[in-house]
Amino acid sequence: MLGSSPSMTPRPGRFGKLKIGVAACALAVVAATTALTLYIRSLPPLDLSAAADRSTVVLDREGRLLRPFLTTDGRWKLTVTSDDVDPRYLAMLKAYEDRRFDSHPGIDPLGLLRAAGQMLRHGRVVSGGSTLTMQVARLLEPRDERDLAAKLRQAVRAVELERHLSKTEILDLYLNLAPFGGNLEGVRAASFAYFGKEPKRLSTAEAALLVALPQSPETRRPDRFAEAARKARARVLARIERAGIATAGEVIAARDEEIPTARRPFPTLSPHVAEQVVAEAPAQRVHRLSLDARLQKSLEGLARERSLGLAPQVSIAILAVDNETGAVRASVGGVDYFAAERAGALDLTRALRSPGSALKPFIYALAFDNGIAHPETMLEDRPARYGSYVPENFDMTFQGMVSARKALQLSLNVPTVELLSALGPQRFLSRLRDAGITVALPKEGGAPGLAVGLGGLGITLQDLTRAYVGLARGGEMAPLRFREEPSSSGTPPLHLVEPVAAWYVADTLLGAPPPLNAVPGRIAYKTGTSYGYRDAWAVGFDRKHTIGVWVGRADNGAVPGLVGRVVAAPILFDAFARLGIDPRPFPQPADAIVASTNHLPPPLRHLRQDVPKTVAAIATPALKLAFPPDGARIDLSADSLDGQGQLNLKAAGGAPPFTWLVDGTPVTAPLRRREAAWQPPGKGFMRISVVDGTGASESVSVRLQ
Repeated sequence: MLGSSPSMTPRPGRFGKLKIGVAACALAVVAATTALTLYIRSLPPLDLSAAADRSTVVLDREGRLLRPFLTTDGRWKLTVTSDDVDPRYLAMLKAYEDRRFDSHPGIDPLGLLRAAGQMLRHGRVVSGGSTLTMQVARLLEPRDERDLAAKLRQAVRAVELERHLSKTEILDLYLNLAPFGGNLEGVRAASFAYFGKEPKRLSTAEAALLVALPQSPETRRPDRFAEAARKARARVLARIERAGIATAGEVIAARDEEIPTARRPFPTLSPHVAEQVVAEAPAQRVHRLSLDARLQKSLEGLARERSLGLAPQVSIAILAVDNETGAVRASVGGVDYFAAERAGALDLTRALRSPGSALKPFIYALAFDNGIAHPETMLEDRPARYGSYVPENFDMTFQGMVSARKALQLSLNVPTVELLSALGPQRFLSRLRDAGITVALPKEGGAPGLAVGLGGLGITLQDLTRAYVGLARGGEMAPLRFREEPSSSGTPPLHLVEPVAAWYVADTLLGAPPPLNAVPGRIAYKTGTSYGYRDAWAVGFDRKHTIGVWVGRADNGAVPGLVGRVVAAPILFDAFARLGIDPRPFPQPADAIVASTNHLPPPLRHLRQDVPKTVAAIATPALKLAFPPDGARIDLSADSLDGQGQLNLKAAGGAPPFTWLVDGTPVTAPLRRREAAWQPPGKGFMRISVVDGTGASESVSVRLQ
């Protein structure tokens, strides 16, 4: 037998080696694929809850931010979508972070190769090769490790995200989750904190800075490391210039733009209403209100400006309402929410205050509605007494006979009380309450007196303004609505008065004399001043809107000189100037009577007298002759008499009119006042008597010497 020889041993050829190599590679691929599959299966389901944990925000009727709230972990996370961001910012972001974002499947092989090559050349990590999708995966599952295992996990999650979400949804996740330093999360929060604006209106420099910050948010924070932020912004600007997103001139101008070195406060418009709606629905993350952010900001500025001329403790509340819907367009609860001296945290649109004369239009409206009077009905503005109640006009004068129109325009107290007496205070309050207006009496449950017509009760600015909205709506009431969604209660509307009476009042108030330097006849309005100068009011309306203004101290303290016409009315007219006045006239009802006093039906020419104006005499204090006292010796020298040589006679109690007699002979005509002047004829004993309107009398004997 021939022995075997080494040269005879078969050797694999090149083809065989290739087959072995292919088999080994296949086995390696299979092994890697199996390992990757097992790894993927070992991962828990992707948790997107981090994207759902957002700040509660309160928005205006058009989606503008009124006030955001911190999350439970103390971070600002304002929801945003790619539609809410400047398109140039998105273009810069993709150009700087992920040029092939719109085409890759979550990972970018070219980007990974580039990153690996840079690491080999420089001996360090120059760029990570992460796509925006991988960054979203890292933000959804934050980990401290930055090794290959972490990169592998991000790559797997990125592919998973791409399979289940659209590119727009992934981009939106990045815009919401990207860190910008401190407690800022998301581009919208960063835009407000650094620039005080929505990300829809970013400049080139601002957009470039927001692109640069998430790469290293804590070391590039412009409020702490302005120079580092400037350099990072410059690198972004250089990249976008090469990409053709910005011109050379735009880049030069952007480099010269200042870096913000401090964070701005987040919006706090209408903080009282914002807190209220969030407290009502704490689980709701987005609250859309009926307010108009621009008007709200303007009226808050107006309140601050006007407060500069007032005492530090005085605050201002303003409410603006859409007449057609009852939607509140602006609600200023106070001058400064953070001012302890003004009790800024209190919503003063909800505070019970005395309205002064601001309720008078509703007395006239109900009198017109009940056929008791007409705007041209003549009323008496003379001294009057209703039991122990003696109303007086604000200026302590009397006009004599005046029309109801003039009495309301001049805000005369005595004719108003005369109307309320004919109407009945209980009936008046019942009509207000039946219309949904809440009023509080000093002693709840007691019988209301005539003083309620001049402010002897409590009402809020919200309720008072709502009542005026009812007048603007032709007597039909509408609930105030703070949310944008209309209520669907299905409850029939309440009515305060009929359209004719409401038009009479609106037409009358349109002729009220305006404050100094204001144009007359543009808004129907009324002012009010409470007893002791504690509250100043002004409420007015046109066809479209009603605005209510209150000025006073939160602690109900007196403020010398706090008069509605002087303090509150100018604020009202300025508020309407900022809102815009509807020039259309109030529509006149077909059955309204437009006539002078002489052409009215006879019962309406003067106030009906079928309702007694004077309370029963049993409620009247007893008549007493106060001066001179019985048995007095009166020196007829100049010191004892007035400048005209007359002796002043005074009575107390009783009911007007008063007639004075000396020795049984009348010396004066019947007077409503309790004082009279008498010319003594000479020295001697005389008997002075006074007789009141009920026939009661009182006499004294005096000696003139």
